[in-house]
Amino acid sequence: MNIVAVSRLSPTQLADAARILRDAIHGDSYKAPGEAEAEVTTFLEDPDRFALALLDGAELRGWIGGIRGYSHSLELHPLVVDPAYHRRGLGRLLVAALESQARDQRYLALHLGTDDDYGGTNLFGVDLFPNPLRALDQIEPTAVGHAFFFYRKLGFEPVGLLPHANGFGKPDIFMSKRLD
Repeated sequence: MNIVAVSRLSPTQLADAARILRDAIHGDSYKAPGEAEAEVTTFLEDPDRFALALLDGAELRGWIGGIRGYSHSLELHPLVVDPAYHRRGLGRLLVAALESQARDQRYLALHLGTDDDYGGTNLFGVDLFPNPLRALDQIEPTAVGHAFFFYRKLGFEPVGLLPHANGFGKPDIFMSKRLD
């Protein structure tokens, strides 16, 4: 396994990056024609974005993006691994590589949002008002599972919640991790 900049990928590998993005993300994101390809292109053209790819020989297994939006915290978006290779530690490798690069660039933290627009947590489908943070404190996985719990195992902490961000009962859950 080798981690390289997405900018070094071949056209075929970039097409695989779009396919993996479509296949790995739950819900309706990146499903419209050309949407995943456009997202991959932003990591090649936007100077505030960069991405790292995990290659197994010449085969792309997953990739992770970093978005510079704050002076001292880097956004992790997206993290995707080919579903055929889930639960093999590849996501952990990609997060560790992004953390290393973020430290090298003197970022103090990584942050991310984990939408639940498909029912991966007990926060899905309910009105989280009047006290959304109490609901966040009581978050639990459903049988479907959710990335929130993966990130929590990697040391990310919940820092906020935006109820109804993606429609009624479809929150965005914000997490952050201090880089020591």
